[in-house]
Amino acid sequence: MKPHYDYIITGAGLAGLSLLMRMMQHPFFDTAQILVIDAAQKNTNDRTWCFWEKEPDIFEPIVCKKWEQVSFIAPSYKSELNLSPFVYKMIRGIDLYTTVLALAANKTNISFCTEPVLSVQSTQTGATVELNNQKLTATKVFNSILFEPANVLAQKSADYFLWQHFKGYEIKTETPVFNDAVATLMDFTVDQSNGTTFMYVMPTSTTTALVEYTLFTENLLADSAYNDAIYAYIQKTYGNIKYTITHQEFGKIPMTNFTFSSGAGNVINMGVAGGQVKGSSGYAFHFIQEKTKTVIADVVAGTNPLRTPNFSQKKFGLYDAVLLRVLQDKKLDGATIFTQIFSKNPPDRVFRFLNNESSLIDDLHIMSSVPTRIFLPAALYALLGVKRRRA
Repeated sequence: MKPHYDYIITGAGLAGLSLLMRMMQHPFFDTAQILVIDAAQKNTNDRTWCFWEKEPDIFEPIVCKKWEQVSFIAPSYKSELNLSPFVYKMIRGIDLYTTVLALAANKTNISFCTEPVLSVQSTQTGATVELNNQKLTATKVFNSILFEPANVLAQKSADYFLWQHFKGYEIKTETPVFNDAVATLMDFTVDQSNGTTFMYVMPTSTTTALVEYTLFTENLLADSAYNDAIYAYIQKTYGNIKYTITHQEFGKIPMTNFTFSSGAGNVINMGVAGGQVKGSSGYAFHFIQEKTKTVIADVVAGTNPLRTPNFSQKKFGLYDAVLLRVLQDKKLDGATIFTQIFSKNPPDRVFRFLNNESSLIDDLHIMSSVPTRIFLPAALYALLGVKRRRA
């Protein structure tokens, strides 16, 4: 490795590789010396991203399935939702890794290093990256590594912290079972005793689907509990079908009102580390793509990618804090909240809201969907900065 690079990307997950992909598509970076560092080789299918968007973006060629309709299911409400103008899409982790790394392999100005990153730090003239036996320098470092666990960071100053945690099986059935034109966005007809809990079914054909068990809770479950829930759901929903499990995945995403640092000086934080996870839902794909677009535009224009939160970001941060307060203090269960929102609003308004793209009129409609007696006090607490009483 060279001792100095123009840009170093620490962390080759979704955020780091999305940024690299956009760099490779812009001639501004054709001669820049770029290094990507990650402790893992990114050669396994460790996760799946599902997201909605209106227009195709850079990863459209590797979208493995699209849906124009999704179903929302709860004990008191069930509906198939037409997403227009949005389209729901799925990308497999291995496809994203393979595509970006293969393109980068043909670029003589891009290098890779498979080592743990110990620290990153901004300096007066650039930034440093510390590895086990070497310290590198760069003009800028784009970092997506959390050097402390998210829950440990959040406990220092945040009022609320939940994990969005999930286990998924990709299954293949012996006979056609699924309607692959409709994805199940949320099915709340499962046990809610642990907290907000739903199943998520992404059929990729009439005989294949990703079936995922998802929870918003303070603590993770034993592995057997996820397995039992998925087995029970498949049997309840599809009967005593014969199937094989072709792939398994597990993940956890922080949901919190903790303010993750956007970076400092010449270190720009990305992904979870940079706060590109929506605090009240755990959604990240859309926000990471928007952040990488902005960073590329700023670097090309010679402007500082580090910005103070604007009004819109503060507004949605407030909304996230309110919902987290209601959920974590168990003022109202998540199944009821999401049922009321989806049953009282058109899908495009809900998806704009979840993407932090809704107008104030949209927001007022969403707010009127949920009980004022529960959400108004939570909103006042958040506005006034009243801290949550910890048990």
